[in-house]
Amino acid sequence: MRRVAERFSVALTEDVAALIDAADPADPIAAQFVPTGAELQTHEHDRADPIGDERWSPLPGIVHRYPDRVLLKPILLCPVYCRFCFRREQVGKKNAMLSRAALERALDYIRQHPEIWEVILTGGDPLVLAPRRLAAIACTLDAIPHVAVIRLHTRVPVVDPGRVRAALVQALGAEKAVYVVIHANHPRELTDEVRAAVKRLTAAGIPVLSQTVLLAGVNDDGAVLEALFRGLVAMRVKPYYLHHPDLAPGTAHFRMGIAEGRRLVRGLRGRVSGLCQPTYVLDIPGGYGKAAIAESMAQPAEQRGEWRIEDPAGRRHRYPSPEG
Repeated sequence: MRRVAERFSVALTEDVAALIDAADPADPIAAQFVPTGAELQTHEHDRADPIGDERWSPLPGIVHRYPDRVLLKPILLCPVYCRFCFRREQVGKKNAMLSRAALERALDYIRQHPEIWEVILTGGDPLVLAPRRLAAIACTLDAIPHVAVIRLHTRVPVVDPGRVRAALVQALGAEKAVYVVIHANHPRELTDEVRAAVKRLTAAGIPVLSQTVLLAGVNDDGAVLEALFRGLVAMRVKPYYLHHPDLAPGTAHFRMGIAEGRRLVRGLRGRVSGLCQPTYVLDIPGGYGKAAIAESMAQPAEQRGEWRIEDPAGRRHRYPSPEG
């Protein structure tokens, strides 16, 4: 563990530690947060910057991959460090917070690009910022006329729910639309404390969505995914993305094939409500953006003007679709 910690950041919260079953060597919570020697094994496909953030970063704190939205990374610290993190080479290091000058330059970049419609606060975890700092950023973004949406990606409500207090929720207040996207990978993470933290957000009128990473040894099971997504929706959280794992260094033991991921996603069709089904995506290495990779249920038929549509039971049906 010491050798792993010398390379990659390690941190757990009391809430996460309490969920770990020390008697289970395959515990899915421990697999996400407790370092193992497998992280020191290199794989030929590993990349230090697996989704190509650097390519689209015109200045510190900004990633502008898509025309209408940017990532704003005010801090590169987290309350926990996921063992599969695609930014594991960046987070938890020294000088992890943007200086005031660097943050102002990042905000100026957003002001100077009227095509930016949405700003996504990420990192690191933006909710580890003091409410005062978070409120100042939200207020600044709120005052930029062309910014319509402020989105925050965070693990905090799941791994450190006690941090989601009234002051933090109040800091997210803005006239613009504010969305919070939480990260949960296993139904055991959805504790009573997590439900209460999320309720404080939704009660304040903040829509909450979720992201999940498909991980071997954690949630590569249809029943586990079903329980997770049902649990989230019951908390008024819409499952948003199911991520195929990225090619981050030392994470090959979490990765599975796309065919296996498709099989799991396919198994959810017809079993759970559409509310419970996120989009299965992969971040194309090199910075080329996200691609939906779920298996299609529609294929063109041999006969012109006709398609074959597959239902959840695997039966195929003809559908007329005149092609121009």
